[in-house]
Amino acid sequence: MLSISAFLGLVTMYVRYKQVEALTQEEENIIIRLNRIGLLLGLISCLGLCIVANFQKTTLIQVHILGAVLTFGIGIIYLLLQTIISYMMQPLIHGIGIFWIRCVLLIWCAGSIVSMFISSVTLYSMIPTMDMAKKLHWNPAEKGYKLHLVSTISEWSLAFSFLSFFLTYIRDFQKITLHAEVDLHGDTLYDRLPGHMHVGEHSPLLAGSL
Repeated sequence: MLSISAFLGLVTMYVRYKQVEALTQEEENIIIRLNRIGLLLGLISCLGLCIVANFQKTTLIQVHILGAVLTFGIGIIYLLLQTIISYMMQPLIHGIGIFWIRCVLLIWCAGSIVSMFISSVTLYSMIPTMDMAKKLHWNPAEKGYKLHLVSTISEWSLAFSFLSFFLTYIRDFQKITLHAEVDLHGDTLYDRLPGHMHVGEHSPLLAGSL
């Protein structure tokens, strides 16, 4: 499911990139650069989510943590760039309301990351890393239980803040349509036409739009 989510996140980020690109004038260099950097960071964040999905904490915890850092560490920079872009595009492209919504979600996300980082670092300093990786069940009386609880709540809060930020794209995406266009360089796929072939005998390669 996380791998599927990473793919859907990648598609969402690409559509957002194309929409901002279409709405931006050529002389608006800052927005164009931020948009391109945002797409690159989004790709890295989705890669991190794939790493989290395929390297579980109970098997390779170091790789799992690396994936989490890429997902959320790079991901929050992506959210920051998109929030800045939203600010720079108002009031000509959209109202300031959507900027404030994304700004609040960004702050929520940042707070969750700080809370999760502090509680996790403190917890791992109390309990060896390998023991933490194999620990699936907690007893309220155990050492580090409260820190584990704070870390878990922060992790879920972070996930919800990320998802909520992407949900703010819904209204924007209702005002865009993407099309797949095919430009044929010839009537066949031959480099040279055989003697029995006739130029001009072809059928449409793609009909409809996305």
